[in-house]
Amino acid sequence: MGYQIALRHLEYFKAVAEELNFGRAAERLFISQPGLSRQIKQMEEILDVQLFERSKRRVELTAAGHYLKSEVDFIFNHLELTKTQLKEIAAGKIGELRIGFLGSAAHTVLPELLVKISQNYPGIQTTLEELSNAMQVEMLEKDKLDLGFVRLARVPEPLQMKVVNQDTFSVVLPLGHLLAKGKFKNVGQLKEENFILFSHDYSSIYFDKIMSICEDQGFSPKITHKSVHALTIFKLVEAGLGVAIVPTSLKEGYDLKVKFIELEKIRQKTELFAVWKKGNRNPAVLKVLRLL
Repeated sequence: MGYQIALRHLEYFKAVAEELNFGRAAERLFISQPGLSRQIKQMEEILDVQLFERSKRRVELTAAGHYLKSEVDFIFNHLELTKTQLKEIAAGKIGELRIGFLGSAAHTVLPELLVKISQNYPGIQTTLEELSNAMQVEMLEKDKLDLGFVRLARVPEPLQMKVVNQDTFSVVLPLGHLLAKGKFKNVGQLKEENFILFSHDYSSIYFDKIMSICEDQGFSPKITHKSVHALTIFKLVEAGLGVAIVPTSLKEGYDLKVKFIELEKIRQKTELFAVWKKGNRNPAVLKVLRLL
């Protein structure tokens, strides 16, 4: 951008891009609509591109406008992070680390990592949010997260990933189910059961591995319920609505009337990855990555 672009231009553009209505955007910004229109026109002249398609009935972003909107989101997110970091540094703290995670990470890697952070870098404050794989990737790309824990085969550039945990799978059965651990041979014994699984949207690679576990025993599972929450899956199993296959580590932390049988002799394993954005300048990120 040219040196004539000011922060106010970006604020005005962001409001119009989100509202797609000059009147509402002007009210939101507490300025007059003609004044806002002049500022946007000035911005377009400085950049020498058209940002909005205008008609009497509607306002739409051009292709250039869509691109600028994503860049402006990044700029304002980074400004907010910078403000937070400055306050933390002024207070003698290292900074804040924003962590996204899948529920299963809370049973394995995350507690140990938080203890290490507390012991090695007591000045780092952490904020935690349980999120889906897709949401974590999106927020990492937009600099709304610093570190994520996902189950994905790959992530887009410029994100980087590292395996931090490998887990086996376990079958989850109602406590009163006739099949006991001593009589269990393989999941083929459950081919007539209803299955309750994590949804494909939660993690496609995880879902595909569950399907392959069943396919290796010559059947496709009859899926009657899907969820993105382990507790929901376990409650449905407890109620006798079906059986499930989950990462073994998820059996910790719940007090429900279900039983777990670990699938120790199958080829499928599930991997948990730490993910972060290359070039993230949050000083807390580099320090915590050394602990992984």
